[in-house]
Amino acid sequence: MGLLFDENLSARLVASLADIYPGSAHVGALNLAGASDDEIWIVAKSSGLAIVSKDEDFQRFSILYGPPPKVIWIRLGNCSTDQIIALLRHRHGEIMAFLADKEAGFLELA
Repeated sequence: MGLLFDENLSARLVASLADIYPGSAHVGALNLAGASDDEIWIVAKSSGLAIVSKDEDFQRFSILYGPPPKVIWIRLGNCSTDQIIALLRHRHGEIMAFLADKEAGFLELA
C-alpha cells in the first residue's frame, strides 16, 4: 500500500521515500491540490493509498468512517520536510505493520 501525502506536506517526500514506500503520491500529482478533504478521502480509498497528513480532519474521518483508507497523522508541529522524512524512515517497521493490519485505521506519529 502506497502513501498519499496531503497538501500540507512537501511533494519532495514522494521521491525521498520511494525506496521504502513505493507507489506513493502527493495530492498535487493527482490533481487534488486545493481539493476538499472529502475528495482526497474518496481518491485515497479508491486508489488503495493511505493518507499521510498533519491535518486533524483526516483523523476525525478515520474515526467517523473507518478504513479504508488508513490515516497516518503526523504530529510534529512546525517542522522541516527533513524531519518528516526522518520520522517516516525511523518508524518504517511500525508503519508497515499498521498498513498490514486489516482492522487498524489510524496511526498517530509524533
